[in-house]
Amino acid sequence: MSSVIENRATSTPQDMSKPTSVPETTDGFHLVIEALKLNDIDTIFGLPGIPITDLTRKAQVAGMRMISFRHEQNAGNAAAAAGFLTQKPGICLTVSAPGFLNGLTALANATTNCFPMILISGSSEREIVDLQQGDYEEMDQLAIAKPLCKAAYRVLHAEDIGIGIARAIRAALSGRPGGVYLDLPAKLFAQTMDAAAGRKSLIKVVDPAPRQIPAPDAVKRALDVLKGAKKPLILLGKGAAYAQADADIRALIEKTGIPYLPMSMAKGLLPDTHPQSASATRSHVLAEADVVMLIGARLNWLLSHGKGKTWGAAPKQFIQIDISPTEIDSNVAIAAPLIGDIGSCVSALLAGMGSGWAQPPAEWTSGIAERKDKNQSKMAAQLAARPSPMNFHSALSVIRDQVKTRPDAVVVNEGANTLDFARSIVDMYEPRKRLDVGTWGIMGIGMGFAVAAAVVTGKPVIAIEGDSAFGFSGMEVETICRYNLPVCVVVFNNNGVYKGTDVNPTGHPDVAPTVFVKNARYDKLMEAFGGVGVHATTADELQRALAEAVASGRPTLINAVIDETAGTESGRITSLNPQSAAMKK
Repeated sequence: MSSVIENRATSTPQDMSKPTSVPETTDGFHLVIEALKLNDIDTIFGLPGIPITDLTRKAQVAGMRMISFRHEQNAGNAAAAAGFLTQKPGICLTVSAPGFLNGLTALANATTNCFPMILISGSSEREIVDLQQGDYEEMDQLAIAKPLCKAAYRVLHAEDIGIGIARAIRAALSGRPGGVYLDLPAKLFAQTMDAAAGRKSLIKVVDPAPRQIPAPDAVKRALDVLKGAKKPLILLGKGAAYAQADADIRALIEKTGIPYLPMSMAKGLLPDTHPQSASATRSHVLAEADVVMLIGARLNWLLSHGKGKTWGAAPKQFIQIDISPTEIDSNVAIAAPLIGDIGSCVSALLAGMGSGWAQPPAEWTSGIAERKDKNQSKMAAQLAARPSPMNFHSALSVIRDQVKTRPDAVVVNEGANTLDFARSIVDMYEPRKRLDVGTWGIMGIGMGFAVAAAVVTGKPVIAIEGDSAFGFSGMEVETICRYNLPVCVVVFNNNGVYKGTDVNPTGHPDVAPTVFVKNARYDKLMEAFGGVGVHATTADELQRALAEAVASGRPTLINAVIDETAGTESGRITSLNPQSAAMKK
């Protein structure tokens, strides 16, 4: 332990010949740090302040990387993204009360998206909180966190720190991953104990996410359903990307010959240019498939809950691979549930197929290929156009080409139209290279995810941001510059939310709620902190700036000026907007 008190000889007037040693001790600060390091956690995302400032300093001295943000929500989003990318719980460290609440948004989002993350917050003392005596930033944080995360724990004694962190790690990683809250009251950090006893109290978590092997009869049932399919489809969710069973998933798809459709964060498990990819015919394959195998995907709102017009009139059977049995039948009947971790389930399916698996009917696969070619040709014409000012297609075609050149780059994406168009335009070639708004579809993940991706992977990061979405976390460009991260932020600037053309119908000088300052120069924000700022009004200017940013690895922000009329309200989820939906009737 690094917080030792040096042994030293002392003497008394009675006996100068008998030295007495002062015992070596440690404290709560160092026990927290050593418990994390023991479990191979080497990075903390957070924001210093009372009562955890000294913890951030001591963590850095102990060799951990402490990435300090300007807002706790962004630090929490970074921790969540790190958890997704590494299969280790990302750590977010915050102060009490308001800082905790800022981090809690990210924790709830991590839980919803099944990202392993631990939010560690300092807190007021229990005896004061329980009597509501008005302590500094007094709040019953544990009670508030419990409904919004997978598990929540409080540690009151230094000798329990090892157990608390071990339980948090295991809870975050086991079964369906998620967010965990760990409450550390301020006076815990100053508690001291014998250093040897402290070392013994720490726990190295063994096998925190044990394999869950599917039942043989469930594997056979799934294969039987798949064999009977005339129009089979495999649907990949971000759980499939998190599982890191990339080789087996690819082998399953290629061995069966079944077309596959990746959800946005599963793009790149196989290259989007793979001949079996059905991304360019999404509507067609969802409506026409008779058997759909879900791998790490849930039938939530992103898939129209597995029913309705999206899924067509033809009857369907679903095969669902999920580690959580309660997910089965959550919206529609699942004919063949396959419960277990994705790697084990896919491996079992491959083993059960043998060597003579029949390919899908040619009528199904050739029909998809024809539609795919037609749709891609239509898209190619839109991407080749060079209107002035740029639109979403012309700007995204530049990013599409850059990612093709650098398939190892991580793409972070948020916005409304910026998100929707990028999902379908920018092809991905490697797994876990696309991070976006996920299950809740929330804005504000951009800079936190970008920082985490750069820190964890060391690869170039291209953050494709709507101007509205960028506003949620834009101040973190200072964080990007401070740590000199290889992040290029491309802000699609069309002067407002969705578009910049709304007007205030009352004639009042206040602009419409969706309109921003016209012709804002977001690039100047990056320049203010020592990064590179570029104002791009044409596709050629954008191409040059993006290529230079990726090649140099310097923090860069490109203010990409987009036609302010080139957006649609709510992107592709207009049906969820009550006013817009009513106007369509």
